[in-house]
Parts: sequence; structure tokens; C-alpha cells
Amino acid sequence: MAQKKIIVIGGGASGLMAAGVAATNGAHVILLEKMKTPARKIRITGKGRCNITNTAPIVEFIDHFGKSGRFLRQAFGRFFSGELIAFFEKRGLKIGFERGGRVFPADGDAPLVARLLVDWVKEAGVDLRTEISVVDLLVKKGQVAGVVCGHNQKIYADAVILATGGASYPRTGSTGDGYRLAQSVGHTIVTTRPALVPLRTAERIGNGLAGLQLKNINARLFINGKRKTQAFGELSFTKNGLSGPIILTLSSLVVDALRSRAQVAVILDLKPALDDAKLEARMQRDLQKRPHDPMSSFLRGLMPRELIQPCLDYAQIDHNMTAVMLPAQARKKIRHWLKNFRFEITGYGSLEEAIVTAGGVKTAEIDPCTMESKKSKRLYIVGELLDIQADTGGYNLQAAFSTGWVAGKAVCG
Repeated sequence: MAQKKIIVIGGGASGLMAAGVAATNGAHVILLEKMKTPARKIRITGKGRCNITNTAPIVEFIDHFGKSGRFLRQAFGRFFSGELIAFFEKRGLKIGFERGGRVFPADGDAPLVARLLVDWVKEAGVDLRTEISVVDLLVKKGQVAGVVCGHNQKIYADAVILATGGASYPRTGSTGDGYRLAQSVGHTIVTTRPALVPLRTAERIGNGLAGLQLKNINARLFINGKRKTQAFGELSFTKNGLSGPIILTLSSLVVDALRSRAQVAVILDLKPALDDAKLEARMQRDLQKRPHDPMSSFLRGLMPRELIQPCLDYAQIDHNMTAVMLPAQARKKIRHWLKNFRFEITGYGSLEEAIVTAGGVKTAEIDPCTMESKKSKRLYIVGELLDIQADTGGYNLQAAFSTGWVAGKAVCG
């Protein structure tokens, strides 16, 4: 049997995995990457630490994708977190495990992950060609037969794997080219929008809070006055609003709500481990210890310095007032603010700020067992191009690796 010739478009996580798997299974693979350096998004993901995957079981893992998760059941059943961790360990990457099942390189070195993948595909015999843009797909009799690159250069192949990524972080090369190519053969593109993105608030954050990071807090999301969901963990303030892991987790729901013109609010519980009675007891203990401290000093036992003035403004308390002079009603206002620090959400970051892209190629038009297009034979679509997205924690990168692995195997079948 003649060796199959496969073209992979895109040198990110899904494309590198697909190319390497296809090559190790006997195919002649040409990997086309439009940037000078492959895997640029991998190199910056997870703030440069690269959250490779998560140790959550499949059922829980899939839940993090919402409705789109069902599509991934077949791919995860064949190549999941255990296989991915073993893949990297075999190639010398030391793995570290963190809270929430998150899996990172032990040294927190995202560029190392990228280099390992690039070295692997080269060793497998992949013909890696950089700075080449694909402008069109070659289609003959309803089947993809190759690609058209710049200057009308045509490259023919037995199959094409489309792995160009979404439209987030365009400076890494993810500029949405794959959506146009998929549409050209009849695919439906679910409206693309930012996901895992910072939120903008009506309230002015100002320099006083910008850059402040908080841990172990709870954020409740309200849409049109109704509590929708919540997230616990870390949050950070930006000049324009809110960010951090729990805000990114909530952001997909926020983006869709704002697009439908709903009213959105995020309410922070800065002391989720303490109810109102315990908070009052805590304040009474502090009062006995430091009755003559001004409020600006007294409140340092309850919150970071940057939050004191917003708290005092809300409770209408002079910062020079001594703790012993604080009336019970004012203490009640402070407790309420600590449990209900409210922000009206008016917007969200652009695709340039988003970690992933929501929307993409409609999954009903893709075979979940092979990633082959149902619209055009011999075309396989993987990774962030698909309408699949999860919250933070390593889930999205695992989906990219898993769908790439499945397509790499399928094209050799």
C-alpha cells in the first residue's frame, strides 16, 4: 500500500499532536504553520507555565465543557489525561500536580512543552514548513484533495487536518483563518466570541485596587437579578474591572448574557468561611484588643490595605474614627460589604485578551470518533476551531491534544 500523504494546517497543540501521531503511524506528513515559530500559543499559555491537563475523571472533565462536552466523550475515551501525562513523561518532561487537579510541567516551563512537541514531530519525520499561509482548500468531487498556499502554490494530499486554532491571541497566529476554510466547504460556524476573558465593570476600579490579587473568595454571578452560578478561588483587579481564575470561569456566561442585553452583576464574598455571626464575633475580639485604633488601622485585620477605603466609603465611616466609637449599625454595614462587594458588569475583553474562543465549527457536522468532516470527505477539523470550550484548569488544552490525536490516527486508517 502506498504511503499516505497528509497535510496538517496549523502548528499549535492539536496540529502538532495530529502531525506527530500520523507520522508515527506511517504517513508522510507536511505541517504548514504560518508563523515563524510553531506552538507560540503553548509558549504563553497558563501565564507561561502551561496547564497541560487536569486529573479529573472523564465525567467531571466533560462537565467543564457544558453542552459541548458530549462531543468529546469519544476522543477522551481514546486519549485522555493519563495518556497525555505518560506521553510527556516519556519525552523527559517532569510533571507537577497542583490544587484542583491541575497538571503543569514541574518547572512551570511552557516553552519547554512547545520544544518537546516540535522536536517530537521532527524526529517522527514530519516535514515542518513555517511562514506558509493556506488560502484555500482544494476540493475534487466533494473530497478535499489538498491546499492552495500563497502565490497559488498547490500541494496535493490524501487528507487534510485543519488545526489553525480559534481567534484569540491573534499575535500567536490564531486569527480565525480556519473558520473561513471550513465555511468554504459548507460548514456552519457558530458565532465566535471571547471566552475566559476579563470583565469590565461600571464601577471605576482606579489605581488603588488595580493589581490587587485576592485568594479564597467566592464570586456569585447574577443575570437579570437572578443568581446563576458561583465560583471559588482567586481573583484580581484590573484598571477596567475584574480578572483572575474565578472571573475567567464565569466569563463565558457573562459574555453571552451581555450579548443578549441582560443585566449582569458579580457579588464578591470576601469572607466565605465566616457567616455574619462569626464576622461580628471576630470584630468584637479585635475591638477588645485594639479599641483606640483608627478605622483605617483596625480594618487591616479583616482585609488588605487597598480594600479599606472602598469599605469605609460604603459604610460612610471616617477613617480617623476610633474602633471603640464605631456604632453597631456601622459594624453591620462593614459585615454586609465584606459578604456582598458588588460590581455591575458592563463589558468584557476582546478576542485579543481572551484565552480561548467560544463558538466555531458546529460539532454536529464532525464525526466525533474520527474528527472527519461530514461536509467534505478527507477533511478533519480539530482543536479550538470546533465549538467546544471549557473553563480554566487544563481542560481546553487536553481537548486540543485529544482531538488532534484522534484525527492523526484516523487519517492513517
